[in-house]
Amino acid sequence: MKFDILIKGGTIIDGTGRPGYRGNVAISGDRIVAVGDVDGAATRMINAEGHLVTPGFVDIHTHLDAQITWDPIASSSCWHGVTSVVMGNCGVTFAPCKEADRDYLARLMESVEDVPAKSILAGMPWTWEHYSEYLTVLNGLPKGINAGGLIGHCALRLYAMGEEALENKPASEDQIARMHASVSEAIAGGALGFSTSRTPLHVTPAGDAVPGTYATIEELKGICAALGEQNRGVVEAATGINGTDPETVAKKLITEVKWMVDVSLDTGRPVTFGLAQGREALGAYADVLDQVENGTKRGAKLFPQSTTRGIGVLFGFQNRTFFDRAPAWRALRGLTLEEKLAKLKNPEYRADMVKQAVEDPPPLDMSQVYVLSRDNLRYDSLPEDSLAAHAERLGTSAPDAFITLSLKDDGLTLFNFPFLNPELEAVERMLKDPNVVLGLGDSGAHCGQIMDASQPTYLLTYWVREREFFTIEQAIHKLTAEPAALYGLSGRGTLAPGACADVNVINFDGLGLHIPEFVHDFPTGAGRYIQRAEGYPYTIVNGQVFMVSGEHTGAFSGQVLRSA
Repeated sequence: MKFDILIKGGTIIDGTGRPGYRGNVAISGDRIVAVGDVDGAATRMINAEGHLVTPGFVDIHTHLDAQITWDPIASSSCWHGVTSVVMGNCGVTFAPCKEADRDYLARLMESVEDVPAKSILAGMPWTWEHYSEYLTVLNGLPKGINAGGLIGHCALRLYAMGEEALENKPASEDQIARMHASVSEAIAGGALGFSTSRTPLHVTPAGDAVPGTYATIEELKGICAALGEQNRGVVEAATGINGTDPETVAKKLITEVKWMVDVSLDTGRPVTFGLAQGREALGAYADVLDQVENGTKRGAKLFPQSTTRGIGVLFGFQNRTFFDRAPAWRALRGLTLEEKLAKLKNPEYRADMVKQAVEDPPPLDMSQVYVLSRDNLRYDSLPEDSLAAHAERLGTSAPDAFITLSLKDDGLTLFNFPFLNPELEAVERMLKDPNVVLGLGDSGAHCGQIMDASQPTYLLTYWVREREFFTIEQAIHKLTAEPAALYGLSGRGTLAPGACADVNVINFDGLGLHIPEFVHDFPTGAGRYIQRAEGYPYTIVNGQVFMVSGEHTGAFSGQVLRSA
């Protein structure tokens, strides 16, 4: 038999968690047809000797809803072995939507997820009203990866309630029925589930809580019942478990976990939600895990999702700095990096910058800000990597050290403030918890603030290769079969005969991250952070070679992922 592709001689890590073994993978069309002791002729032979062969990675927490319509390779995800993504998280989506509400939803996405509204309005072919129609449009567009989405509470509420939705008034029975009907339509049309935001940290452009933040439990149950009726889909939530007072957080924790337990028990559907350690209540995440365990013992399907490192805001001369309220620093905004570097090399201008920043320092503890450079790209928050430690070694102030370190790295140096998951021990606890799944990479979101789409590569380089915290089999399972099973992505996440041919060939020893770069490649020239990697010789999507050593081949074989 002649195959389209035969991947030969690699170590097969099939996604199930079983021990890896040496073998071949044969692909015909968009399917894997044989794995293991298989040989034969093929149109294309891929030599995987010395490499790992794994399923394509599944990222369940992205905000690529708009970006994928103008960036069909879905960068930065494509550079980190990701072949399937779930969009529409945190309740913020673009459907259902009446034509008059498009501008509002674009600005809401910018306010919550820092995706520029001007890029959304200029770059996205907004021709739908219902969520199933959005998926139809997406299906007709070229895609390098597979993509599915959740119907979001913000758009849903606005569609069903009009102006009342923006005031966060309780929904009437009739309004709940309308939302239920829209979700039923979306799920029947292939939506992967429903998402909501209940955190007051998510606000509208006017500074108000986003629609649905204070929705009643009756509203949530009425909406989610649509998933139970069709026995399809996942409920995803950005929860209201936050605050500065530990006692208040503890009360919110009980309330939030309770509604998710109730919804899961009522519908039989899984509920997943973002979980991270907060600086104001460092132990609250552990209390959440305990509450989740109690809920699962009652039969609820609860899956907190967390990430592999601190969730950090990036600062640097590539984009913004935390000294920008000082006039001399703020004046650099809008200049090219080369123009900024020229200013920094001017002794008088630099002295003025340092003086202003010292006299009016930002409200940040510089021992909690960590330096990321091309030579030392570490995210494990080591004390010696803090800006305060660098300043002490240089015998100077934090703003002066900021400039010195930036000049040393041609202005590419970044300064990372992990505002969530600040303690590595908390990350370890969450990663080891059997109910926790990987998420919160936020690919496509927080364009000028955060770059965590590199999560898969960091898991493999830090937690597997450096720390040996996970075996490679465990880590690949968490990146593939586990998230695919949660979302019911049939045929994804494993290497087996009959499975969809989403495959990575990985040079494990050569895996590495590049420093994030700030580029202006969105519609209207808007900027964003991207992050590349090395160590992925081949990424295959639905039987076609999609990426070769980080470069797109021109293949667009991605499909719309639909609920099953």
